[in-house]
Amino acid sequence: MAQAQAGLGKWHDYMMGGSDPAVLDALLAEDAVFHSPVVHTPQSGKAVVMAYLVAASQVLGNDSFRYVRELVDGDEVMLEFTTELDGIAINGVDIIRFNASGHIADFKVMVRPLKAINKVWEMMAAQLAASKA
Repeated sequence: MAQAQAGLGKWHDYMMGGSDPAVLDALLAEDAVFHSPVVHTPQSGKAVVMAYLVAASQVLGNDSFRYVRELVDGDEVMLEFTTELDGIAINGVDIIRFNASGHIADFKVMVRPLKAINKVWEMMAAQLAASKA
């Protein structure tokens, strides 16, 4: 549990401290897995997970982004968030599992309502394409 609390503190530092990729890089396990609300298969490996999370923080991490609830259970946390994109209210959760060394091993994002998922998909696709260019 101490590893989850320490990892969670580092995650909050990343999200509220300008989303520095170096902070995220130090927080991710080499074998991390990301579960997207719009991609069917889990995305595996630190580099891939990093690309998704950096893009997500750039898309979702605007001035309206707020974590509104936090649940911690052992090595797992659930963070409920709200934000707004192009006038669309978004409600979602980040479900994070930390490994024994306090690194993010598994990260799942769930988003609602449907029009929010569509907006997130549109903006994430553009951000990921831009990062590959």
